[in-house]
Amino acid sequence: MKAISEIKLPSAYTILFMIIAFMAAMTWIVPAGQYDMAMNETLGREVAVAGTYAPAEANPQGILDIIEAPITGIQKTIDLGLFILFIGGYLMVITATGAIDSGIARAVVRMKGKEHLMIPALMMCFAAGGTIYGMAEETIPFYILLLPVIIAAGYDATVAVAIVLVGSGVGVLGSTINPFATVIASDASGIPFTQGMGLRLLILALSFLAGCFYVMRYAKKIRNNPELSIVADMKESNEKHFLEKGGQKTGDEEFTGRHKLILSIFGLTFAVMVWGVAYGGWWMNEMSVLFLSASILVAIIDRMSEEVFVDKFLEGAKDLLGVVLVLGIARGIGTIMDNGMISGTILNWGEGALADAPSVVFINLMYWIHVVLSFLIPSTSGLAVFSMPIIAPLADFAGVGRDLAVTAYQSASGLVNLVTPTSGVVIAALAIGRISIVRWFKFMAPLLLVLAVMSMVCLSVAAM
Repeated sequence: MKAISEIKLPSAYTILFMIIAFMAAMTWIVPAGQYDMAMNETLGREVAVAGTYAPAEANPQGILDIIEAPITGIQKTIDLGLFILFIGGYLMVITATGAIDSGIARAVVRMKGKEHLMIPALMMCFAAGGTIYGMAEETIPFYILLLPVIIAAGYDATVAVAIVLVGSGVGVLGSTINPFATVIASDASGIPFTQGMGLRLLILALSFLAGCFYVMRYAKKIRNNPELSIVADMKESNEKHFLEKGGQKTGDEEFTGRHKLILSIFGLTFAVMVWGVAYGGWWMNEMSVLFLSASILVAIIDRMSEEVFVDKFLEGAKDLLGVVLVLGIARGIGTIMDNGMISGTILNWGEGALADAPSVVFINLMYWIHVVLSFLIPSTSGLAVFSMPIIAPLADFAGVGRDLAVTAYQSASGLVNLVTPTSGVVIAALAIGRISIVRWFKFMAPLLLVLAVMSMVCLSVAAM
């Protein structure tokens, strides 16, 4: 039987395109209908009025409509797509300066001999990256850096992988200003991403504390009793593989005053973004200008040549072009449904099934729906654009804030992406750490349960 980690699943692009085709087929079957629309002053946009659903003339979608839908979707998300590309360019320019790598490497060196303190300190760094900008693929080099250090300190490969994967993962689960989760989902819901910030900060803090405690408890247990490690049978093999391999980073990279200044600008840029959206009336254009300006400033401070700056910025933008395409394809699903006049019908079915449900029941149903969807669509941005245009209006009918619906989505997506074999980051991390997906899930199962319960409790209390 094929191992779970070897099962080849379709990419997010293919899955979303299949959903477009499925929805197009539904326009031939599902009765057409629509709601009356009215301006919602709080949201600043027109929303469906509960109880006003009426049948409409059918407009079934064909093959050309299916092909055109992603193109129309990209056109509809062009301002958000450009913002994502500028974010990618900015992150690559920051990465090219070596400031982040050197900062974490220096932290590893400073804590030598205090390895038990290294765990919370490094997890906090990765959690900050997760909640601020959805740190994922950027974590890959740190597994290579940390594995020899952590194993030499008397721990196992699981601890090293957990520091990075759980650290960044709980940050994404408790995203606050993450452009690839919170910002995209809020935009798809028609609200500023700063709405619901307090609850997300609470979920972030609780998730980090739970994750950190869990990893530290396991680390202490297996340091005292190595035979209790989930990879105990690989102890000698891992020590030989990670400790005798030459050419690895040792963490002695120079951490200069210039690096400190660049990291300060890095944090300040996101703080200014939050201020601009919350109080300055900013949205995608202004935020794009901010990150482009910050990129130029960082390049000047690092004395980066014009050629290198342009190459790095374009490289970063190119890395996130796939995210922009996912956004467009996902938005194409809504385009097919709207043009085929079935969005109102599906919304009406949801209204009939959920509008009378207590708000606590509704928000927890939304949480578990997104848990299931996250296995199919591991892309946080793709899932946001696919689900939120449907979920947000349903939240209106159920008397639940759209910001709470966004929080339910990102908490569920963050939970699943700690373990799902459909995530390239999870599979890459486990491959580097030489841990099977089955062993990783066994290690993570108790923590997943704790994180799910905490998220559901927070969502339930907020819904009440």
